[in-house]
Amino acid sequence: MSRLRFLTACAACSLAVLLGASAPAASASQGQSTFFEAPAALLNPATRPATLSVLQTLGVHALRVELSWHAVAPRPDSRRRPSFDQTDPAAYAWGQYDDLIDAAHALGWQVLLTVSSPVPRWAQANPASRTLVDHPSSREFGQFMTAVGRHYGSLVSTFAIWNEPNHHEFLEPQFFANGWPASPRIYRSLYQAGYAGLQAAGIAAPHVLLGETAPEGLAHAQAPLRVANVGPLVFLRETLCLNASYRRSGSCTPLAAAGYAVHPYPSAAGPTAIPRNRETITIASLSRLGRALDLAARAGALAAHLPIYITEFGIMSKPNRYQGVAPAVQAEWDAISEHIAWANPRVASFAQYLLRDDPPPRRGARAVGFQTGLEYSSGVRKPLFAGFSVPLTVTRRGGGYALWGFVRPAGGATSVTVEVQRPRARRFEVLAQVATNGLGYWTLSSSTPGSHWRVRWTGPGGKRYTGPSIAAR
Repeated sequence: MSRLRFLTACAACSLAVLLGASAPAASASQGQSTFFEAPAALLNPATRPATLSVLQTLGVHALRVELSWHAVAPRPDSRRRPSFDQTDPAAYAWGQYDDLIDAAHALGWQVLLTVSSPVPRWAQANPASRTLVDHPSSREFGQFMTAVGRHYGSLVSTFAIWNEPNHHEFLEPQFFANGWPASPRIYRSLYQAGYAGLQAAGIAAPHVLLGETAPEGLAHAQAPLRVANVGPLVFLRETLCLNASYRRSGSCTPLAAAGYAVHPYPSAAGPTAIPRNRETITIASLSRLGRALDLAARAGALAAHLPIYITEFGIMSKPNRYQGVAPAVQAEWDAISEHIAWANPRVASFAQYLLRDDPPPRRGARAVGFQTGLEYSSGVRKPLFAGFSVPLTVTRRGGGYALWGFVRPAGGATSVTVEVQRPRARRFEVLAQVATNGLGYWTLSSSTPGSHWRVRWTGPGGKRYTGPSIAAR
């Protein structure tokens, strides 16, 4: 999770180009997890049961959980490290993390556990720093990860080390005084120590994701240094000890990783807008990351064909006053984003950050929080609540339309009813009954003129799903 990002708006490109409209469905991903993250609701014992029930109805089968080192460590605000065995799980107060992960495990859901800052004050290079993200000790972190591995190793399918390490709110310093990136090498040390810590816990080949990077940043620092973030591709290269040409710039050994994780939030220009900054990774520019990973593998810094995991994502809606779009547009853009991810065979997961929006900011407040949820902060449902279960995209193609969709709660092959609202008509009519593939995805080509489309699906238990009205793009 991170605060509001200001991505450079840029010219949009055709959705058909991004999705490879002429490419056969076989080139697309054959199956993706969707990691859902709702930290406030899921970690609160009062709201957890109802939230899990809602997520089950939505078709969720995987959670992302951010584990704060500071939240579970002994005497986390002391400047002096207390005397205890840092590798012993019994020394930590796991609290509601245990209950949440146990509940997910009981449901048979995947859990991605991202272990991250804030850190105990005694684990910082400068214990007097108030940030709790100031150059954390890799030695202390490695021992903590051994405790994490021993405690959660049998319950967690995938680990990730650090949330958005290229963002100043989660790791400092991001840059040296001379303007060159500092955080990538700090992160490399933390990652290596964390990976080794999991192995020390008895997990011989831990499934760990590298990266978890925010979408934007700089190649060189600009004043003020404290609020500058490192661009994700710069961060990748520096973490792997590669120069701008993706050639070895040091004697670093390769890093073991199961995949590279990103948070490719789009700019306010939408999910098909290619950012001008070539170091930026949004949902529209995932191919940049694929090329970068291939070049890094060619240099011997990573394994070949490393998959891409989208582990945090969302579309900002109103009332966010900076990047918020109309709620109906949020549902459309989210479906377009998932379609882009599905169409990329390199992408192993999609994600949704927040079930319910952060509360609106108080008057005069600078931080506005995230309004990427399926519900407003009041609990009123947005169109995305209906659209998340049965996402739909409609793309103009020649004189007709290409439709794509997914039935998330199905868990297998099923059939959906596709409806069209013809131009100047008031009501929807049935366009087609479409069979999905074995994972719940479907496509349809149509020459029927329309202004809007939607899908209907009835689950085995009789629950009816009706997606929001979607316009063609």
